[in-house]
Amino acid sequence: MKLFATAAAVIAGAVMSTSALAQDVVVGVSWSNFQEERWKTDEAAIKAELESKGAKYISADAQSSSAKQLSDVESLIAQGATALIILAQDAQAIGPAVQAAADEGIPVVGYDRLIEDSRAFYLTFDNVEVGRMQARAVLEAAPSGRYVMIKGSPTDPNADFLRGGQQEVLQAAIDKGDITIVGEAYTDGWLPANAQRNMEQILTATDNGVDAVVASNDGTAGGVVAALTAQGMEGLPVSGQDGDHAALNRVAKGTQTVSVWKDARDLGRAAARIAVSLAEGTQMNAIGGADDWTSPGGTKMNAMFLEPLPITKDNLSVVVDAGWITQETLCQGVTNGPAPCN
Repeated sequence: MKLFATAAAVIAGAVMSTSALAQDVVVGVSWSNFQEERWKTDEAAIKAELESKGAKYISADAQSSSAKQLSDVESLIAQGATALIILAQDAQAIGPAVQAAADEGIPVVGYDRLIEDSRAFYLTFDNVEVGRMQARAVLEAAPSGRYVMIKGSPTDPNADFLRGGQQEVLQAAIDKGDITIVGEAYTDGWLPANAQRNMEQILTATDNGVDAVVASNDGTAGGVVAALTAQGMEGLPVSGQDGDHAALNRVAKGTQTVSVWKDARDLGRAAARIAVSLAEGTQMNAIGGADDWTSPGGTKMNAMFLEPLPITKDNLSVVVDAGWITQETLCQGVTNGPAPCN
C-alpha cells in the first residue's frame, strides 16, 4: 500500500496534539552528512517548527561515517533527547542506534531514508516516483540513444527505490531497442566527486558514446555535468533531484534537464511535528496523515510519503514563486533563458 500526503495535509494533521507547548521535549537530529546543501534547508524548517512548539533542538553530523553516527546517537541520548530524527548514513549499520533508543523508550523518526525497523516511523517523499519523474524527463529529451545510470549510495535504500522507478519508465524503450544502457554505477556517499569520477570512467570506456544520463540527485548530477563539460558535451539530458540552487541554475542554463523538487521545508516541519507528538506519547499508528506500509524487505511499518514535483525549464517560476530560490540566484549567468530568466 502506497501512501501520499500533500504538504497542506501534513501541516494540518501530522500530529494529534499541538495546542500545548512541548517544553520538556528535546529532539535530537542525527545528520548523515550535513555538507550537502539541502540539509541546511531541512534543519532550518525543523528548528523553526520545534521553536514554535517550545521544544529544544540538538544535533550531530556524522560526516558520512556510519560508525560516527552510532556514537552521535548515543551522545544525543546522553544529552537528554526525548525523540530522535535520524538521517541514516547506512541503513543496515544504523540498527544498534535504533535499539539504543528503544532501550530508553525514545521514539525514532527515520528521516528521508528508510530505516527498516518497525520501531522507526518512516517519513520521506515517494522516491520510486522521483525515479520515474527523472526518467520521464530525460526520456522526453532523448527518446533514443545511449544512456548512463548514475545511482546513489549503495548503503542507502533510496538509491534502489530511485533506480526501480527509473527502470519502470525506461523499460519499454529498452525492450524496443531505442535505448541502450552503456554504463551504470553507484555513487559512494552520494558524493559529487565520486559521481564525476564514475562518469569520467564511463566516458573513457565508451569513447564519449553517451547521449543521456539519469543521475539520481542534484549532487551526482553536478559531478556528471562537470565530467561532460570537460569533454565539451554539456547540454546532454541529465536528471537530478532535491531542488539544489546550483542544480536549478543548471536547469535555467540548459545543462541539467530536471531537478525533482522535494520541498525540504515541508519534510522538516512534518518531522518536527511527528517527533514532538511521539515524544508526548502519541502512538505511531495515530499520527495523522500516515498509515501502514510494508517495506521491500517485508517489514510492517508506519510511514508517510510526501509528493515531489519535477522542475524543468518549463516551470522554473514555481520555485521562485514558492520562495525556494530567488530569481537572481536562479538566473545567475543566464542570458535569454526560460522564464523567469528571460
